[in-house]
Amino acid sequence: MIEHRIPDQVPTLTLERYMRRAWPLLPGHVIRDALKRRDIRVNGVRCAREQTVAGGDSLTVYLDERWFSQPAGILWTDEKLIVAVKPQGLPVDVDQDGVGADTLLARLKVRWPSVRLCHRLDAATGGIVMAAADEGVWEQAFEAFRAHGVRKTYRALALRRFEHREGTLHAWLEKDAKQSRVRGLHRVGVYVPGGTAGYPSSVLMNVIPAQVAQVGEIVMATPPGRTGKPDPNILAAAYIAGVDRVFLMGGAQAVAALALGTESVPKVDKIVGPGNIFVATAKKQLYGVVDIDMIAGPSEILIVADETANPRYLAADLMSQAEHDPMASAILITNSRPVAEGTVEELTRQMATLSRREIIQQSLDRFGGVIICENLDEAVDFANELAPEHLEVCVQNPFEYIGRLDNAGSVFLGNYSPEPLGDYFAGANHVLPTGGTARFFSPLSVDDFIKTSSFIYYPKAELQKSAPDIIRLAETEELTAHANSICVRVED
Repeated sequence: MIEHRIPDQVPTLTLERYMRRAWPLLPGHVIRDALKRRDIRVNGVRCAREQTVAGGDSLTVYLDERWFSQPAGILWTDEKLIVAVKPQGLPVDVDQDGVGADTLLARLKVRWPSVRLCHRLDAATGGIVMAAADEGVWEQAFEAFRAHGVRKTYRALALRRFEHREGTLHAWLEKDAKQSRVRGLHRVGVYVPGGTAGYPSSVLMNVIPAQVAQVGEIVMATPPGRTGKPDPNILAAAYIAGVDRVFLMGGAQAVAALALGTESVPKVDKIVGPGNIFVATAKKQLYGVVDIDMIAGPSEILIVADETANPRYLAADLMSQAEHDPMASAILITNSRPVAEGTVEELTRQMATLSRREIIQQSLDRFGGVIICENLDEAVDFANELAPEHLEVCVQNPFEYIGRLDNAGSVFLGNYSPEPLGDYFAGANHVLPTGGTARFFSPLSVDDFIKTSSFIYYPKAELQKSAPDIIRLAETEELTAHANSICVRVED
C-alpha cells in the first residue's frame, strides 16, 4: 500500500492519467488492473477509472510496493546529456540510500565532473532527473530523445512519457515554431489464430509493443477450439501481456467486427496479428476503414548457405517454417552441391519423426525448393529479389554480407542463429512482412502503435517575416484565398 498526496499545482486530471504521470515507470497493465479492481482510494473513497483528481487530493494505492521502488540509475547518456531515474514514490529529498536529493547528481559528477542539474520532473514523487554536461544541451534534448528511440524496458516508457507530456509541449511552443505530438492509439484489436495451432507467442509479439506505445485499450479476438473454449495458453499470454478484453471469434467476420464495431465488440483504430487467407483478405478490404499492420501471407524462409553449412541444421530450419501451413514456402540456395544433396537427404530422415509431417510434406512439395547457384553473390541478389519473411545466412562469415542484404523481414546470421530463436527469444518481433513485401514493409514495432499530430505556432512578428514567401507560393498555385488568409493578418 502506498499513501500519496497530489501536489497542489496539479490541475484536474483523470485518475489514470495522473497515475501515468506520477509513476511513469509503472507498467500500464498494472495501473489498469488496479483501476478495474478499484484498488485505489481518493480521499478515502474507492473510485472508478473515470474518477478525476486534482492538487491536494490524497491517494491510497493498494499495490505491491515493489512497483514503486525501482532503483535509481542511468537511463541513457551520450557525450553531453545524461538521463537518470530516481526511485518512484519517494520524496524528492530522499534517494534510495536515504540521503539528500543531490546524491544522484553527485554520483553523476564522479564520471562527468562538469555536469549540472538541468531539470527535475515530478518533484513530489520522484521521477526523471535531467542533467547536462554543457550549456545549451537542454535545447537539443528532445531531438536527442527521438533519435535514441525506445528500449525494451519500462524505463523507456518514462522517457517517452516525459518527452510528450503536455507541460513539455507548452515549452516547445514557446521556443519553436513547430513540433509534433506523439501518442499511442486509442484502441487496438489483436487477432490471434487458433485453428491448426495456438500461438501464445504471437500474443506477446503483438501486445507488448502496443503496451510500450501506451495504447489506451487492447482487445483481442481469437477463435475457440472444438470444445468451444479458447486455448488456455493464449489466454495466459493475454493476461500476462495486459490485454483488456478477449472475444471468442475468428475469421473474416472477427476482423469485420473489430473494424466496424458491433453492440458487443468495440470499434478499434488498428488491427494487427496474423491469420489465414480469409483473415488477410478481410484486413486488406477493410484497410482505410481501419488501419492494419500488414497483409500477412503464409510463412516463408530462405536460407543462403555455403560449403561450410551443416545440412542437418538446414533441413531442420526449412521444416520449422514448412510446418506452419501447406502454403508455407521453404527454400535453400547454396553454391555447394554436396550441401544441397545432403539437405534433401536430411529432410526425408528428419521429417519421419515430426508430428506435422503431412503439412511439411505438402509445403515442400508445392512451395519448397533447393537451388544451386554459381556463387554467393548470386545468392544474395536472389535473396534481395525474393524479399523473404525470414532469411538465414549460413556461411563462413555472415557479417560480410550485412551491408548487402536489403530486403528481408528478419535476418539470422550464422549456423547457431536459427529462425525459431527469433520466433521466441532473441528479442526481435516475429510479426514480419511476407510475399515480397519486405521490400517496403518492416517488422511490427512500437512505431506501428503511435500517431503524430503537428502543432504549429507563430507569433505575429514571425508571421510577418514569412508572409511574402507564403503569399507568393499561394499565388503561384492560384489559391487566392490561401494568400488572402495571410494578407489580412499582415495588413491588420
